Amino acid sequence: MFPQTMASRALPAASSFVCRGCRPTLAMPLRAKLQLQGQQVPRRAEMSSKAVFREKPGDEPEDVLFNSLYGLRSIELNRPKKLNALNGSMIRKIGPRLLEWSKSDMANIIVMKGAGEKAFCAGGDVAELAKMNKTDPNGPRKATEYFALEYKLDHLIATYNKPYIAFMDGITMGGGVGLSVHAPFRIATERTVFAMPETTIGLFPDVGGSFFLPRMPGATGTYLALTSSRLTGANVFYSGIASHYLHSSSLPQLESRLAELRFKDHETLPQRYAKISATIEEFCTGLPHDQPILLGGELRKAIDRCFSHDSVSSIILALKAEKGPTEAWAQETLKTLYERSPTSVHVTLRQMRIGKGWSIAQTFQREHQMAAKFMKGHDFTEGVTARLIEKRAPNWKPESLDDIDPEDDIANSYFSIASPNEVPPLKLLNEVDYFKYPYEGIGAPTEAQVEAYVNEGIHSRDQVMNHFLTQCEGRQGVAPVVNEILRRKTVVSHDGIAVWE
Repeated sequence: MFPQTMASRALPAASSFVCRGCRPTLAMPLRAKLQLQGQQVPRRAEMSSKAVFREKPGDEPEDVLFNSLYGLRSIELNRPKKLNALNGSMIRKIGPRLLEWSKSDMANIIVMKGAGEKAFCAGGDVAELAKMNKTDPNGPRKATEYFALEYKLDHLIATYNKPYIAFMDGITMGGGVGLSVHAPFRIATERTVFAMPETTIGLFPDVGGSFFLPRMPGATGTYLALTSSRLTGANVFYSGIASHYLHSSSLPQLESRLAELRFKDHETLPQRYAKISATIEEFCTGLPHDQPILLGGELRKAIDRCFSHDSVSSIILALKAEKGPTEAWAQETLKTLYERSPTSVHVTLRQMRIGKGWSIAQTFQREHQMAAKFMKGHDFTEGVTARLIEKRAPNWKPESLDDIDPEDDIANSYFSIASPNEVPPLKLLNEVDYFKYPYEGIGAPTEAQVEAYVNEGIHSRDQVMNHFLTQCEGRQGVAPVVNEILRRKTVVSHDGIAVWE
């Protein structure tokens, strides 16, 4: 039995970097290319940041700690008793510092981390939002304003003009994913627990989930989104969610070493990334031998078979049809889906299909509109209250996946744009935009990269492996990831050539 794991502006010019030979190209607008090369944030962000991140009465004074060491600037989420759950008070501190450091010649590298040993950030403080929705007539509007603030910060991180490194050490879920997954450097440890648990509480995978989840290989992103399944430790790296894997005991020494790095004024952002990547590699001590690739082999094939469909009913039928070694996994997955919010499952599937066409800016703007609708609905407040506060089974409306008629178009209703008077459009802090992460390739080679190399020439499996090992300079994790892809996606011809299926 397999274990249960949890359109916009045209982009004219191309820019590519990261690991030599395993790097895709990215079309980016000129403004984005200039900013990512180290320019200041647009004036609009500078002028509006004070108003956007103005502190409020009641904000905790030390829920975020900042530190400077040589050229390194660190941000430490400091609510360990709350598993560093993100709230407005924390966002209002982090945003201004990031904007300040983006313009500082003294700040070379940013590190985001969490206090304590249990969590990087277990998510947004949704319990407070649910309480507000129940007790305050203006609760849904205030909750939507919180999401607007959070998404502005997430977009700033996704388009940041300096190297940003997230220590995903411990629980990394929901809002914590928004602080980490869009960064060029995302370090998982043996303590990392990743999940997007929103369908469990009657929400949808936000904080940019519309962008990164549909772009994961095959149907893995859809699977993680609909089921809220978890990945732990090295599997967060194997899946591509993390760019590196280190033992947690190495993080303090890595941080000190990063502080010592010096960049020359003429060095581009890609050149600085290369130095950082090489530095992280110095602290790699190997991947755990007792933790094989989970989203691979027969399970991965089953995920692609079942979760590539465009309707929930088709996914359910596909899971029911699974036989052989994946039958038990399929039955457990069916049970899981029926425990989730039916509305969330249907909306999330639709989100996975159309989000792949959204740019990074559109992603947060559209998710803001979706969040506003969920705040006015039933399932979010009920789900959070039941799951997190009262510790009981939620009473969803509709009650079951089977109660939703595809003809009712419930899912699509969450993707309409509200009037500006009802939900003001989300104004981001800068104008940087893209359709593909500009730093892909820093981690292990992707399935798309392996496919491209296999199809562009005549190679044996060993030659393909040697190509990526050479081009990635033997980086940790390349061999097992490429080997799994080759075994699952290629067949060997009679003359020993790898042929992509």
